[in-house]
Amino acid sequence: MAQGVKRVVLAFSGGLDTSVILKWLQQTYGCEVVTFTADLGQGEELEPARAKAQMMGVKPEHIFIDDLREEFVRDYVFPMMRANALYEGTYLLGTSIARPLIAKRQIEIAKMVGADAVSHGATGKGNDQVRFELGYYALEPDVKVIAPWREWDLTSRTKLIEFAEAHQIPVSKDKRGEAPFSTDANLLHTSSEGKVLEDPWDEVPDYVYSRTNHPEEGPDTPEYITIDFERGDGVALNGEGMSPATLLAKLNDLGKTHGIGRLDLVENRFVGMKSRGMYETPGGTIYHIAHRGIEQLTLDRGAAHLKDELAPRYAELIYNGLWFSPEREMLQAAIDHSQSHVTGTVRLKLYKGNAWVVGRKSPYSLYSEKVVTFEDDAGAYDQKDAEGFIKLNALRLRLLGRRQG
Repeated sequence: MAQGVKRVVLAFSGGLDTSVILKWLQQTYGCEVVTFTADLGQGEELEPARAKAQMMGVKPEHIFIDDLREEFVRDYVFPMMRANALYEGTYLLGTSIARPLIAKRQIEIAKMVGADAVSHGATGKGNDQVRFELGYYALEPDVKVIAPWREWDLTSRTKLIEFAEAHQIPVSKDKRGEAPFSTDANLLHTSSEGKVLEDPWDEVPDYVYSRTNHPEEGPDTPEYITIDFERGDGVALNGEGMSPATLLAKLNDLGKTHGIGRLDLVENRFVGMKSRGMYETPGGTIYHIAHRGIEQLTLDRGAAHLKDELAPRYAELIYNGLWFSPEREMLQAAIDHSQSHVTGTVRLKLYKGNAWVVGRKSPYSLYSEKVVTFEDDAGAYDQKDAEGFIKLNALRLRLLGRRQG
């Protein structure tokens, strides 16, 4: 039996893996286990997790099920969306952005209950082990981390089920045998990986999709919506004010109806391997497009282009688990400063898997119809000024051309 741990806080879903981990921790470390289940809007009933933890000997006062939906969207998703962050140009980081909040709450609970360790169910092949543990160490540098997948010999789903049955741990019928694929879900997205998705040449089967209707089967009539922004954050849908989590949930419903937000991606994991995943981010995709739409009116060219240069770096930091790093905080400060006038309304058209910006307006718009018009601008812009501008920019090119000639 391992020594040195008296009480551990486990990130607990109530599924097969974390249920086995709970029992394994009790046996291997002889410690008291405190369970923490986060409601991030994954759409699952969470009370069964409480019942299972109690059945496995966890004290009622040591079972934490916390509704973190508003905090998740307000303090994590929206700041990320201000940056227009896309990992490798396409992924809206739905799994990545949830991990720092879970880690933060785990450390808070550990301090509350006097735990000397924390534990998670991430495997040794994935990114999540890195994200969880970088979060833990940033917030509690001396905490002990227990990662069962890096310690035990339960190396397959068959062995997990055998362990569960040997210790009278209930196993859902759909978990008997190999699952066709694994999923992770929260209010921002659902991801699916493994098994039927492992060959990147094979098209994703229809049954894998859970958050979006098939785009081809969407309504035959486009739907128009508006999103209002204040200082870079969404505050209203179709003129109705909403909290961050409510707004994202409503956009999820719209995205599902119209089949918006599907992504089939082969990505580069932080741990070094490539993996193929299928992501569904219906509301987040609409929101991202709308946010870029309002920035088109309100951001100066220099600020907008600098943001586009910073966004890949910012996205990589989140993907790699460095939410609590000083460099992410520095980038966030610059990004948030850029949003001071990102206020206004965007109109979008939703239709069969796509969302388009079809209108935008803002009291802080930098767009001048008087200047840009092809008609008489009444002296707002002197076209003769362009000659000197062009010649100054061409000077070095002309000198180079003369030398080469």
